[in-house]
Amino acid sequence: MDFLNTHLLSLILFLPTIAALIMLFLPGVETKLFRWFAFSASLIPFVITLVLWSNFDLNATGFQFQESYVWYAALNSSLHLGVDGISITMVLLTTFLTPLAILASFNITDRVKPYMMLFLFLETGMLGVFMSLDLLLFFVFWEIGLVPMYFLINQWGSANKDYASLKFMIYTMGGSLGLLLAVQMLGVLFGTYDLVVLYERWNSLDTSSILLGMPVHTVKTIAFWAFAVAFAVKVPLWPFHTWLPDAHTEAPTAGSMLLAGVLLKLGAYGFIRLVLPLYPLEARMFAGALAFLAVGAIVFGAFGSFGQTDFKRLVAYSSVNHMGFVVLGIAAAGLAAGTPEAHIAMSGAVLQMFNHGLSAAGMFFLVGVIYERTHTRNLEEFGGLFPLVPVYGGILIFMSMASLGLPGLNGFVSEFMVVRGAYPVLKIYTAVSMIGLLFTGAYILKGIAKVLHGPMNEHWAAQRGDHKLTEINTREMFVVVPLMALILIIGIWPAWILEVINKAVVALF
Repeated sequence: MDFLNTHLLSLILFLPTIAALIMLFLPGVETKLFRWFAFSASLIPFVITLVLWSNFDLNATGFQFQESYVWYAALNSSLHLGVDGISITMVLLTTFLTPLAILASFNITDRVKPYMMLFLFLETGMLGVFMSLDLLLFFVFWEIGLVPMYFLINQWGSANKDYASLKFMIYTMGGSLGLLLAVQMLGVLFGTYDLVVLYERWNSLDTSSILLGMPVHTVKTIAFWAFAVAFAVKVPLWPFHTWLPDAHTEAPTAGSMLLAGVLLKLGAYGFIRLVLPLYPLEARMFAGALAFLAVGAIVFGAFGSFGQTDFKRLVAYSSVNHMGFVVLGIAAAGLAAGTPEAHIAMSGAVLQMFNHGLSAAGMFFLVGVIYERTHTRNLEEFGGLFPLVPVYGGILIFMSMASLGLPGLNGFVSEFMVVRGAYPVLKIYTAVSMIGLLFTGAYILKGIAKVLHGPMNEHWAAQRGDHKLTEINTREMFVVVPLMALILIIGIWPAWILEVINKAVVALF
């Protein structure tokens, strides 16, 4: 029991990878065994995360459950793990969504073993980013997460999968080059990659001193943008967003669930964990630029979503729109650090990361449900389907309203907090972002209307051949009901998660 209590983070982090390696030795033809083994293995980190959450001390400052092991002694880099109120929320999101994504993949029949193994490897990569307190390990896990997703898109994607997977890899790796150089610079300067040490030493440098032949402020400005561009590509912020709709459109359903649900959050988490604490002056100075990019994502993401005829691309562009609010909250916190507005905006941004993970995963899953039955995502080919699939229709409306930000559901709480915190300090940007909020309602209602309402398309009522429009089944309900339950719980009673987030935010910002 003592081992469990002192190694909670490393168990959560590495159990998915250990399970994936065990799968190598399972009989090659046991498709059902691969599915249930991967699903069961992914539930274990979730259960341990619940233990972690229940033992988390709200009143303690700094990082908790810390573990440290020598990793690369020559570089003074260690496997240093720890969580605070922000990262434990993201760990909960990751371990909650991964089993649901694997359960959603039970309809996959092609090369099931490597498919399930990639999901387990992907979980370790994502969790490593949220847990790492060593900057070099942060970057390693950041890159590890790309590889499984690349192969999931490239091998199990749709018709244009080669283009989409290559674009995904080039954009995200290209953005990371500057991040790698900035990480190496910090490691060389201070002889350590430990984040807790770097926070203190990097911010205590004399502003009048010369560093690498340049004033400290110049070096910090260059490093700030190296970090910021890498994270902006991952979020993704406009105009770095164009890889996302292609990746979503071609990815398998479960891949899209984790791509939108967790992988996009890595970029926003990078801003919160690295950019604002390491570059507080630069964050204040360039808050307007970040807010401009965020508003661009909100407005153009909404316009782009409204203009789509492909159901999955509509949901994909909505992710650009919703993640823009996260970065708007981060920009406001950077500009007004130490004020109540900063705390409200940042708490809203972190909660929006969690909430968008739930609603986006649910929306992509529901798109996959109807695509599996109709073999089309063209909104013009649906129409009037509510009488044929009333349960599916009701769930789609519920999930769409959560994405819309309907009061009583989770999206309203987080977006309201971001706007409430950002408006006093970024009035013009926040006011312009309301255009995006207006068109959020437009594209959500467009999607619902095209699929469920209007004259019924008799093609689906005829039940021809493989194209049979059947109701959502029991397995699919087990995927979507936990998402709906958590969406409703946070919408009605957000205090249980906001208290954890806000304590960390107040301490940090």
